[in-house]
Amino acid sequence: MPGSFPQISWGAMMPLLLVTATGLLVLVLDSLIAPEHRQRLSSVCLGGIVAAAAAVLVRWGRSEILFGGTLAADAFSQFFNLLFLLVAGLTFLISLAYLRRVDIEPGEHGALLLFATLGMMIMAGSLDLMTIFLGLETLSIALYILAGFLRDQLKSNEAALKYLLLGAFASGFLLYGIALIYGTTGSANLVTVGAAIAQGRVQEPVLLTLGVGLLLIGLGFKIAAVPFHMWAPDVYEGAPTSVTAFMIAGTKAAAFAVFVRVLTVALPSLHAEWSRVLWILAALSMTVGNVVALAQSSLKRMLAYSSIAHAGYLLVALVAGNPLGSGSVLFYLAAYACMNLGAFGVIVALSRPEGERLSFDQYAGLGRRHPALGAAMALFMFSLAGVPPTGGFMGKLYVFSAAIQANYVGLAVLGVLNSVVSAYYYLRVTVLMYMATPEREPAAGTPSPALNLAILLAAFGTAVLGLLPARFFEIALRSVGVTAG
Repeated sequence: MPGSFPQISWGAMMPLLLVTATGLLVLVLDSLIAPEHRQRLSSVCLGGIVAAAAAVLVRWGRSEILFGGTLAADAFSQFFNLLFLLVAGLTFLISLAYLRRVDIEPGEHGALLLFATLGMMIMAGSLDLMTIFLGLETLSIALYILAGFLRDQLKSNEAALKYLLLGAFASGFLLYGIALIYGTTGSANLVTVGAAIAQGRVQEPVLLTLGVGLLLIGLGFKIAAVPFHMWAPDVYEGAPTSVTAFMIAGTKAAAFAVFVRVLTVALPSLHAEWSRVLWILAALSMTVGNVVALAQSSLKRMLAYSSIAHAGYLLVALVAGNPLGSGSVLFYLAAYACMNLGAFGVIVALSRPEGERLSFDQYAGLGRRHPALGAAMALFMFSLAGVPPTGGFMGKLYVFSAAIQANYVGLAVLGVLNSVVSAYYYLRVTVLMYMATPEREPAAGTPSPALNLAILLAAFGTAVLGLLPARFFEIALRSVGVTAG
């Protein structure tokens, strides 16, 4: 019947469709081809990611609202789609040799990573609370499985179970918050919710406040903000290293994309209320994450706690509630993805058949034994610590500048002090690499070309964002300028 089906802009949907089609294709091929040829499926995944990135670039700057106002293909979603595809692409490059060593099926691993990427892309483009939930569950279900892929290791099984139980619990908070917001405003659409609140058309203000609080709890779990962070260290430590890299860089970016979209489109009128909550979460996350990271002896677990601290830095920008703060979130997430994926790439490159080098002491003398890997790791540690001129330094500079501009000077000072604390455990790795002598010289395999490429690309991104930040920050500001669609 005429008019029965909505008009669909296939060009705007093409990035999501390509990721979906590639994931389904990999699942089909995985069941058809011989086991000895399944390593080629990773190349199929990379091809789909490159095609999806090209589809995003072709429509760069064009804004469309899809499916009755539930999904946006705007500059904001395009920025994050490219970031998600970059994270997925680097993860595949890191995992090519790693999967063979730990005996993980590349087809299953690749399809789940693609579906997780699809979930993140839906989250970034969502203009409706239910669409956000749909994207979040698509992402989460794939990650629950990926976290437990090392089936013969107890830590991996524990990570998957803990992530599943706590993730389901957090999803309940999120869904209940969505229900309360819908009940008090009469809509789940972010634009409509924002208009209803601004115009005072809210039936039960107390229930709306409760709904917003439950929404913040659900999203706070996904970014591992204190006090919703207890799952993160164990899950990040137990999951396969390539999956941990993907989760730290990708999941955090997707959750903050939702944060920025919801706070700037649906809840700007309630800034005075939610900024107080986020202020506390930011202060706790920065402080607890950095202090506990000081006591860690495992590099992987240290990076897990540092990710909690970095969530706090990003919350500082959200508290500011100004365009500079929103733009600095995007810039910081891009730098954060590069330096974390690079660091985990080095961890994978130094892995041995009997296991990974996760102890700090195992990095003693790395700078002399493997000069290139040592230099790359030093760059990533400097950037995570916020040492100039790296992408991490510029990201923190923009974040704290946004807080000062919005008169949150105390929070900015707290962030700077926490950055000083973090320098100890980040630079400790560098000191060991160049100033300590190992008790013995452990043998290490030669990194694969794909892994070397991933580390090189991550190092390049970290350096360029630090040396030439203005152009990239301008792109970030333009992206948040059209957040509302």
